[in-house]
Amino acid sequence: MIHKNFSAMRRAALTLTAASIGWAMGSAPMVNAAAWEPTKPVEFVIPAGTGGGADQMARLIQGIVAKHNLMKQSLIPVNKSGGAGAEGFLAVKDAKGDPHKIIITLSNLFTTPLATGVPFNWKDMTPVSMLALDQFVLWVNAETPYKTAKEYVEAVKKAGPNKFKMGGTGSRQEDQILTVGLEKATGTKFTYLPFKGGGDVAVQLVGKHVDSTLNNPIEAVAQWRAGTLRPLCVFDDTRMPYKTKVTATMSWNDIPTCAESGVPTDYVMLRGIFMPSGVTQDQLNFYVELFKKVRETPEWKKFMEDGAFNQTFMAGKEYTAWVEKAEKLHRDLMKDAGFLAKP
Repeated sequence: MIHKNFSAMRRAALTLTAASIGWAMGSAPMVNAAAWEPTKPVEFVIPAGTGGGADQMARLIQGIVAKHNLMKQSLIPVNKSGGAGAEGFLAVKDAKGDPHKIIITLSNLFTTPLATGVPFNWKDMTPVSMLALDQFVLWVNAETPYKTAKEYVEAVKKAGPNKFKMGGTGSRQEDQILTVGLEKATGTKFTYLPFKGGGDVAVQLVGKHVDSTLNNPIEAVAQWRAGTLRPLCVFDDTRMPYKTKVTATMSWNDIPTCAESGVPTDYVMLRGIFMPSGVTQDQLNFYVELFKKVRETPEWKKFMEDGAFNQTFMAGKEYTAWVEKAEKLHRDLMKDAGFLAKP
């Protein structure tokens, strides 16, 4: 009996030892390791000034992530607007392999390197996901007599070249590119005045320092609701779908497209997320899933409607293919406008 028990104990010990060796060598079955997640606060780079659309979206995301405990570490928004966003993009480019740094992008992802020659391309980063597409609206001060885009364009034509001032964010960026497109489509000529961010652009129009602006809905909605600014048209091929009244009389859906108003120009802007190159698939997957969760929250859905966003979402190969096409589009637009950096 003692011999049998000893043999059984010896076999058990050998089995345990073999299992231990196998575990250490990775040959035995293992419980799946936990998926990757940040181990320290994540820097959320904003390649634009404070108060603009990218800044507002990034800070909303920060609040959503914290409120709903979507990740254990915190997001830390950091504005790096120098050089039309080049400061932010180069910071991410230089952070190769760092999964604790992400960046929210707008169209300066394409326009900044094309216009300045700064040594950066979107391929220096890893595409994570498209959060939405942002619209552009032609705005005037509410005290002006212009009720339609056609009336305004006719007044600009009548005044002659460079008599009317168009305000926008940055030089040789999307706002100025769209201004050039508007000029070509209508035979007008504006004096374009660049400002640091969309929030400043709206303030300048309220103060009548410019005659009109090309601003995203979220950047001017507060002034529209307050009755100081008036939207004339949206630069898209369809009206915005949101029918809840923003003012006493109008919803976003009540704003005609510029084409409807006799101004055949359209343009939408990326609101997306990238991270540095050299990250792992698990690290990328974490952020893709994080932003899917963000998009499901009531705060995000309200923000989308308040800002009249096009709620297209993409990730993976689909998003990368979209970015490639968008880069070509911007190159063509900037070439037509004479905005490409000289070799």
